[in-house]
Amino acid sequence: MNPVVTTAPAPAVTRVELRPRYEGSNICTWIGFKHVNYLVEEAVLDHLRQRGLPAGRLYERHGICVDLSSIDTRMWTAYHIDDLAVATVRQLESEDHRLRFLVEMTAERETSVKTVTARVAVTLRQDPRGFPAEPAPVEVAANLVPRLGPSAEPTLPAGADPVAQLTKGHNAFAWSWRIPYPYCHFTERLQMSGYLRLMEEAVDLFLADRGVSIHTLLSEQNWIPVVPSSSVEMLAEVGMEEELITVFTVETVFKRLTYTARMDCYVRRDGVLVKTATGRITHGYAVIENRRDWRQVDFDDRLLTALRGNQR
Repeated sequence: MNPVVTTAPAPAVTRVELRPRYEGSNICTWIGFKHVNYLVEEAVLDHLRQRGLPAGRLYERHGICVDLSSIDTRMWTAYHIDDLAVATVRQLESEDHRLRFLVEMTAERETSVKTVTARVAVTLRQDPRGFPAEPAPVEVAANLVPRLGPSAEPTLPAGADPVAQLTKGHNAFAWSWRIPYPYCHFTERLQMSGYLRLMEEAVDLFLADRGVSIHTLLSEQNWIPVVPSSSVEMLAEVGMEEELITVFTVETVFKRLTYTARMDCYVRRDGVLVKTATGRITHGYAVIENRRDWRQVDFDDRLLTALRGNQR
C-alpha cells in the first residue's frame, strides 16, 4: 500500500480524563485490575485519536486493525468508582514493528494521587477480509503486519489430554473452553480485553480449586485478593470458536505477602499446541476495614498451603 500524508495535529504527549466503569466495582467501591487495564487501553486509543489516527477510521478506511498486543501494568493506588482518572501517554522508541507507549495515571482527589504506570505495545494488523482499502497513513505505513505475534509460533506436540499434559508436575490449574464472540473484535479475533477477562477467571477458578475461593475467604475472614501488577503478551492469533486451553501456574510465593502466577494460553492445531499468549499477575491479600478502606494482611497457613500446591 502506498502511504498518504495526514494533516491532523500530532502531539507527542497526550492527556485524557477518564472514569472507571461501574462493572469493575466488584468489592465495595474498589476497581479491579481488569478495569484498570481497560482505562490504560482507553488512554492509548485516545492518544492515537489525538494524533489523527483513530482506530475506527484506520479500520473502516484503511483496513488496519489496532490491536493492543502487550500490556504491563503496575498499580500503586486503588481506584474507586467515582474517581477521575487522568492519563498521560507518551510514545516510546521501538525496536520492532509495534508502536510502544508509556501510560502514567493519577486519581484526582483532594490532591493528585499516583495510581498506575503501564507500558503498552500496539500492533497494526492488516485486515484479512479482502474489502477495498485506502492507502495507509504515512505515520504508520511501515508498522503494518499481516498477522499478530512473532513469525515463528511457539509449539509443542499435543497429547490426548492437553489439560493434564500442561499441568503435570506443575503447581498449576488449567481448563479448556470455546472462545465466544464477545471476547473478540475485528469480526473474528480474540482481543486483549478477552485475555484480561481470562486472567481474572483463571485466578477465580484456581483459588476455588484449591479450597480458598474468593467467596470463601470473603465470607469467613473478610479477606479479598489485591493486585499490584499484571501483564499479558499476545504471541499468536486465536480466533472465535477455537478451543483455548488456559494454564494458571503459581511461580513464586514471597514470604507471606504476595504470590506471582503465570497464565499461558494454547490452541490445538494439526496435532500441536500453539502458544497464543502469556502473562503474569501478582496478588496480595487485604482485610476489608470499612466500606472504603482495606489493609494488607499476611497469608495464613490455609492460604499459604493452598498456594504452594497442597490442595485441601
